[in-house]
Amino acid sequence: MTKQRITVIRGDGIGPDIIDSALQILDKVGCDFDYDFADAGLVALENHGELLPQETLDLIAKNKVTLKGPLTTPVGEGFTSINVSLRKKFQLYANLRPVLSFKGTKARYEDIDIVTVRENTEGMYSGLGQVVSEDGTEAEAMSKITRSGCERILTYAYEMAIRDGRKKVTAVHKANILKSTSGLFLKVAREIAQLYPQIESTEMIVDNCCMQLVMNPHQFDVIVTTNLFGDILSDLCAGLVGGLGMAPGANIGEDCAIFEAVHGSAPDIAGKNLANPTSVILASIQMLEYLNMSEKAEKIRYALKQVIETGDRTTRDLGGEHGTSDFTQAMLERL
Repeated sequence: MTKQRITVIRGDGIGPDIIDSALQILDKVGCDFDYDFADAGLVALENHGELLPQETLDLIAKNKVTLKGPLTTPVGEGFTSINVSLRKKFQLYANLRPVLSFKGTKARYEDIDIVTVRENTEGMYSGLGQVVSEDGTEAEAMSKITRSGCERILTYAYEMAIRDGRKKVTAVHKANILKSTSGLFLKVAREIAQLYPQIESTEMIVDNCCMQLVMNPHQFDVIVTTNLFGDILSDLCAGLVGGLGMAPGANIGEDCAIFEAVHGSAPDIAGKNLANPTSVILASIQMLEYLNMSEKAEKIRYALKQVIETGDRTTRDLGGEHGTSDFTQAMLERL
């Protein structure tokens, strides 16, 4: 039987530290993957003269499954976001951002279990029509939504809900103001909802959704929405469970997937053995579930819950006094 090959992008800043932690854990639980390492971000710019080298794109395309650390796109220097480029290049149309409460974190809520399903390739992030006038007094950007894109992401959300035993899908929009783009999304959401009578379907305007998430987050199960709203709401959801350090992300296409830590590269603590690897560990759990290795995924999730709940060698953001390597060792011992 051929081994599963995984493309690994260590990334920038704390990326190498937390990715190495995740790889040790995957090996310990017996995944037996072969890893192909590739550069992207500032490391790639330094080594190859570009943020996203062709050899990296080739490895992603060849192996179909990628585990990625945080990448840095230089701001204000004309570079296109690397993450957006990857999503468009490989048509990774579904961005899954689950948040789950872990006892022992500094979270404001308990028993949160919400998945945001974000359309990943259209809307305000499509990069269309970005123009600034010569005198710098006006700027424009275009949001493009397609029926096929709406149908694809909404169907994905409902199929995921059925697969994972979830009960409710909330379509989030701004159709009261953005009558064309959000209006199309809402129209298609209502049509798709009719095809899944076994799932409770609701709809909510995005600003109300933000308020409701703060006041009563337990009413939500699956949130499905367009690109910009999904980006904002998924970060808000991460805040419910302790921050971006507790939130993973999966970018799923028809035949390719990239799993990532969703927080930044934190260059101020890079190489200091201080980073919390939880986000990328959770991303690796998503990767295992994608590969139908649910038993191994659950073992890692259980060990992670035990480490955080008991405060065994946890990092400073979790109330502990330890670093990445100690946190990783606590995980390995439980596995």
